[in-house]
Amino acid sequence: MKIGFDNQKYLKMQSEHIRERVGKFDNKLYLEFGGKLFDDFHASRVLPGFQPDSKLKLLLELKDQAELVIVISAADIEKNKVRSDLGISYDSDVLRLIDVFRGLGLYVGSVVVTQYQGQSSADTFQTRLQNLGIKVYRHYLIPGYPNNIPLILSDEGYGKNDYIETTRPLVVITAPGPGSGKMATCLSQLYHEHNRGVNAGYAKFETFPIWNLPLRHPVNQAYEAATADLNDVNMIDPFHLEAYGKTTVNYNRDVEIFPVLQTIFNRIFGESPYKSPTDMGVNMAGNCICDDEVCQEASRQEIIRRYYQGMLGLLQGTATNEEVYKLELLMNQAGVTTADRKVVTAANERAKKTEAPAAALELPDGRIVTGKTSKLLGASAAVLLNALKALAGIPDEIELISPNALEPIQRLKIEYLGGKNPRLHTDEVMIALSISAKDDENAKRALEQLPRLRGCQAHTSVILSSVDTNSFKRLGVQLTCEAVYEYKKLYH
Repeated sequence: MKIGFDNQKYLKMQSEHIRERVGKFDNKLYLEFGGKLFDDFHASRVLPGFQPDSKLKLLLELKDQAELVIVISAADIEKNKVRSDLGISYDSDVLRLIDVFRGLGLYVGSVVVTQYQGQSSADTFQTRLQNLGIKVYRHYLIPGYPNNIPLILSDEGYGKNDYIETTRPLVVITAPGPGSGKMATCLSQLYHEHNRGVNAGYAKFETFPIWNLPLRHPVNQAYEAATADLNDVNMIDPFHLEAYGKTTVNYNRDVEIFPVLQTIFNRIFGESPYKSPTDMGVNMAGNCICDDEVCQEASRQEIIRRYYQGMLGLLQGTATNEEVYKLELLMNQAGVTTADRKVVTAANERAKKTEAPAAALELPDGRIVTGKTSKLLGASAAVLLNALKALAGIPDEIELISPNALEPIQRLKIEYLGGKNPRLHTDEVMIALSISAKDDENAKRALEQLPRLRGCQAHTSVILSSVDTNSFKRLGVQLTCEAVYEYKKLYH
């Protein structure tokens, strides 16, 4: 895989800038961690070379000073919003994040449920957390937010929110995903701290959009695609342009909220330490791109993948027409079509030729292998085996798993487990392959290739089962599919 991002340089530069910002405030600093603090797969896809746990490594250097507060929107709990890269809901991800952070020795102080309006699902989640011994605070939806500053900076605005009890000088505000209310949580805390006589500070660590890349750079466009459901819009930072005469990129929600932040700082310090939303950030990612063309191409591919996710969501009722329209617009702006994703054409052509579901996978060296549906295997299982053969240099005619070994699994599924589809899923094929590897050298060589699939591209001509989809995710394969079910049924 081609590398376009210098991760070591990034860790060094980013660490230095965060420490510098922490040093500017005496008592308490609320540091908003935008994007995903852990498992930032979007960044690793659009900036090849970026490690998904880079932000976490930075935080570990400050763990003795820091405590984490995890924010989740009551609206996201209510609609059961799912992290597309992990396939789990936001509320489940809160629990996962707490376990991960605690396992690394980081202190998680509490969870904040934002935009609360009495949602019963949020109440249930709060009770669940409290039963697990986790402190939970509520922040409420404020009418006219963020423009009604007099109301926001009053007892009926931020003053109505619960004050989050913290014990350490650096408070990191993070969330399962965008739109959770991290910045509003920070500003609410500044208001409460001021009322308690504490002059707390605020800074923002947001990877995207990258402020020192052009507005229409594919990396920034890919960020818009990733947040199509939030309708985020990248824009020139007008405050920065006015203050310094320099063009930088930010996004609409930060620009909209900036007057509120300025007002809060003016009340606390007498004047705002920041002249623009860009000033608030400490993001050095743009300075660590070592091959811009690699990052541009990776970002264009991400936009296409997001389009396919949008089309799938539209079919399954988790996305809207407006989201898909925006993704189509971003594809047009980036100058790409679905045909620019090589595996799409390969999978659909194989499906047309065989008149059955098919799959295609692009190997690290650019070769494309396909898989068809057969009596024994589904297309996804077939393409997986074919890819492992190709990577291991095993001729196509050699069988890695004997049909005699597969047939008992089929009988188990149909006769004993009550299944209707006799074909093997990817997880079942991998288990059969691992058993064969004990006595067969070819199967052993093929099994050893599994780590090389991480980062590979794949596409299927129909929607896969959740079992197959999750198998590809665990292998690190970046999968898309046509928004078409294999069978014409209402219930899937």
